Amino acid sequence: MSSKYQVFVSSTFRDLHDERDLVIKAILEMGHIPVGMEMFSAADEEQWNIIKKQIDQSDYYIVVAAHCYGTCDSTGLSYTEKEYDYAISQQVPTLGFILDDGAPWPRERSDTDEAAIRRLKSFKDKVKLKPVSFWKNGEDLYGRCSIALMKAFNAYPREGWVRASQVQDTAAAKEIVRLSSENAELRSRLETFEAVEGVAARIADVVATMRTNNVQTSYWKKGGPGWELGKKVTLYQLFELLAPELQVEFSLTNIAQNIATHINGVQFTELRANWPTPRNQLRSLLADLAALECVEPSKRRKPVADNNEYWSLTTFGAELLAEMRRRRLNKLESLGKLEELPVTNESDA
Repeated sequence: MSSKYQVFVSSTFRDLHDERDLVIKAILEMGHIPVGMEMFSAADEEQWNIIKKQIDQSDYYIVVAAHCYGTCDSTGLSYTEKEYDYAISQQVPTLGFILDDGAPWPRERSDTDEAAIRRLKSFKDKVKLKPVSFWKNGEDLYGRCSIALMKAFNAYPREGWVRASQVQDTAAAKEIVRLSSENAELRSRLETFEAVEGVAARIADVVATMRTNNVQTSYWKKGGPGWELGKKVTLYQLFELLAPELQVEFSLTNIAQNIATHINGVQFTELRANWPTPRNQLRSLLADLAALECVEPSKRRKPVADNNEYWSLTTFGAELLAEMRRRRLNKLESLGKLEELPVTNESDA
């Protein structure tokens, strides 16, 4: 969006009429808006408020000085200096252009009163405290003004003025960007919500399936005559028992031992060494849990000498375990009893 800057031009008027016109020309040719005290009745105190308002609305301030101090107010302060002081107080970037002392200048365009000369020197010294250029004639002033303004535009960018239509278009574009960003954020939240809701619904469905499917377990004691019937438990109870161990990975041998000891209550030392739980029961159990996408064969690499078969939780299996543990913790907390309960019947889960 292209901004047009308002530049306030201040100087004594009669002695610098032609030079002011050149400064105004430079500003106009750059595509910006010149404004100055010649548009008002500077000697009228009621107009001073209008001048101040124009300076307030200006983006940059230019003061041009030669050898005249200019018309003064009732306090003896020239209106040029008064405008300059006000621009400084409002922190408007100022550019000073002072006639070079060695430049030829008509005598009739110079002050002869000693008091005015002293005040003019004091004013010039004040202007020199800010960026200032020394000019020798009108054409020199015109060129220096154009260069100084370009530098000021880059060094001290200001708000400027724009067409109302440009502001509206920009405002509409910003609103579109804002709404687009807001829409993207809402879509992301909705997707997250739907994903969470989808997982929750899937967990509820799998839990219901696990609770309605029973598994008959068996075990073989050390020195025993053969397989003995163990407890009949739900798939839910078996998963809750094995899942914590499956978070990393668990061997088929250890799964067999865990079922025999924790489900059927047989001491580990009383179990036969090889397959205390039937291998076909284990295969069936793992096949059911895999069908529900809760477990999978472990992908971790093993030494060549390791012949064990390992299983681990899937991502969904880990989410299911987390939900089951939360339910158990909430139940125990409501009972005021946070110690671990054995998985012996489903009412505990």
